Amino acid sequence: MAELAGKVALITGGASGIGRATALLFAREGASVAIADMNKEGGERVVEEIGSAVLFEHDDLTKAADCKRVVNRTLRQFGRIDILCNCAGIIRRATVVELSEEEWDRVMAVNVKSIFLLSQLIVPIMVKAGGGSIINIASGWGLAGGPRAAAYCASKGAVVLMTKAMAVDHGKQNIRVNCICPGDTDTNMLRDEARQLGEREGHFLAESARRPLGRIGRPEEIARAALYLASEASSFVTGTALVIDGGGLAGSA
Repeated sequence: MAELAGKVALITGGASGIGRATALLFAREGASVAIADMNKEGGERVVEEIGSAVLFEHDDLTKAADCKRVVNRTLRQFGRIDILCNCAGIIRRATVVELSEEEWDRVMAVNVKSIFLLSQLIVPIMVKAGGGSIINIASGWGLAGGPRAAAYCASKGAVVLMTKAMAVDHGKQNIRVNCICPGDTDTNMLRDEARQLGEREGHFLAESARRPLGRIGRPEEIARAALYLASEASSFVTGTALVIDGGGLAGSA
């Protein structure tokens, strides 16, 4: 029995990485899927992979007009939105001294503002429908600091607490709001970090794997956690920050 049969999911950042894996899994589990991403080529490939009950919008989700467009198109095509999965995210590896104002603003806009803009539009839709599930992709670095990642850590910490605040605000409306805090996961963004830091990719990935399970995560593993939070299996779960990091934070104070 498909866990998301009859559901409609809007997934940001769905053209690659965790967002792509989530879109593919949700579609296999019976959901109609709307994907929003700035990566046009990648988004169109995911649409081809899914094949049916799917749409792609080439949007900049830091802009209110683009958020309205993808929400309205999803409603026109599928009639409802039951699940919002905010996977869109970027990282800039730099200290506060090294960051430019523009870089700070862009990280905060993509990682935090986009969640605010879409939630502002979609929560009322879920209220009218009797409930829904919002899943935000945060990070282990939203719970603990990391080197040369000031803007990223700040943005993901904001996602964690925005998730909890929204869970408090909207629980009575049967809207569950949770976030996932992945550790290093095998995505293009992780490899881009190596380039930003001027490190050899192989060395960087090997260092990233230094955690109790001895490896980095796979996007599909994070997607399975998103499926849990989207489905009835987590019907009494809201306001949680689910850490999936191979034990990376297990020894943290």
